[in-house]
Amino acid sequence: MHNNNFNNLLSESLGFKDLEGLMKPTVHVDEFSSKMGDDDDVIVISFFVRDAQAAKDLMAWFEKGYDFVLDADRSPGEIKPNRYLVYVEIRRRSTAGGNVEMLLNDLNTLTEYADSNEWTMHYKGKEIPFSRDMFDQLVPLSPRAYRERYEKDLNEVRVAAGVPVVSNYDKKDRALQAIQSAAGII
Repeated sequence: MHNNNFNNLLSESLGFKDLEGLMKPTVHVDEFSSKMGDDDDVIVISFFVRDAQAAKDLMAWFEKGYDFVLDADRSPGEIKPNRYLVYVEIRRRSTAGGNVEMLLNDLNTLTEYADSNEWTMHYKGKEIPFSRDMFDQLVPLSPRAYRERYEKDLNEVRVAAGVPVVSNYDKKDRALQAIQSAAGII
């Protein structure tokens, strides 16, 4: 007798409203460092999820569903009792705000939140209503903008410590240089 194990396979994935009541409607931006690259090139957004398996499924949903997602991961353990983080890494580019807005709008199929307007954004210690315009205004959307913003803070510390000021953002972005060269601009 031949035993067909295909009938015993269990396929787990997220279905309609499976995360209802399991997510906090807040997207945290740039609170963690990137695993995939430098922080000036990658934005890390994160979400609180109230169940280990739900966090694992959401991580897979992000990774498999979006070509702009570089990586997704979940916290290896609980952040608080029965609280996990799901991290999503995307390129720090002008399209990032639209990409985050798309993720939040698409979460309406999994959660009770109808669209991105029901989400808040936690950025630099402040929690504000999410909007693409606000995201684009607050979050540096290019490696150069990131370096310019954070180098200023670092150089203030250097001056106070009597250490020479360093300018990292004068370094040319290689991708931008290649485009400019191909266009005959430089």
